[in-house]
Amino acid sequence: MHAVLLGILGLALLGALHAQDSVPVQTDFQQDKLTGRWYSIGLASNSNWFKEKKHLMKMCTTVISATADGNLEVTSTYPKGDQCEKRNSLYTKTEQPGRFRYTSPRWGSKHDIRVVETNYEEYALVATQISKSTGSSTMVLLYSRTKELSPERLERFTQFSREQGLTDEEILILPQTGESSRWER
Repeated sequence: MHAVLLGILGLALLGALHAQDSVPVQTDFQQDKLTGRWYSIGLASNSNWFKEKKHLMKMCTTVISATADGNLEVTSTYPKGDQCEKRNSLYTKTEQPGRFRYTSPRWGSKHDIRVVETNYEEYALVATQISKSTGSSTMVLLYSRTKELSPERLERFTQFSREQGLTDEEILILPQTGESSRWER
């Protein structure tokens, strides 16, 4: 019985790794073109925190800058109550251009981040596989250089999120805030 359970667990792990490897990365990724200001337009996730906080989430501003050693400094500013909160993350480059790693100092979770597709001037679609001791989850982000995107780009985000196994209840187009000028800085 023990061997059967280990076998099933091994197959499940292999399936999860295979699914993770099937997530594409932008062809001919050009990191310098990804830098600058972005707005988080869409967010999809099957994580518990997303399900609990989904109704509170709003569009935020993210600034991506390159570090001297080729990693990415990612700073997101978002509204939280009547305050603005900033979160800084260092995305470490991997051997594969367009793919990064990040470990959350707060939660200890490990993030495998992939820039799936972008045209650099309009939108970027980013997929993240998150692993922690309590399990794994998937997150898909849709970034835009402006606060609005075409229906075709929004549909592509929804379609890609579904391809990652996310349901419509786990996909959110983030509402804009009325106080954007204060937290965009």
